[in-house]
Amino acid sequence: MSADLYTYRTIWSDEDQEYVGLCAEFPSLSWLEPTEAAALAGIRQVVAECVADMIADGEPVPTPIAERDAE
Repeated sequence: MSADLYTYRTIWSDEDQEYVGLCAEFPSLSWLEPTEAAALAGIRQVVAECVADMIADGEPVPTPIAERDAE
């Protein structure tokens, strides 16, 4: 499973005074950086590492939103 298929976004955090990288399929993960580009790169990297760990441990990996069947 490629982490590139997940849904990412960045938002500004007034509390942290940094951008937050988020992934819809992994709501418990986030990444703080001073620039949007760095926050996006950071969350993409942490999701890729998480997916690799899940696969190595035989855990089910979340299906990307874009690949889910319409309900």
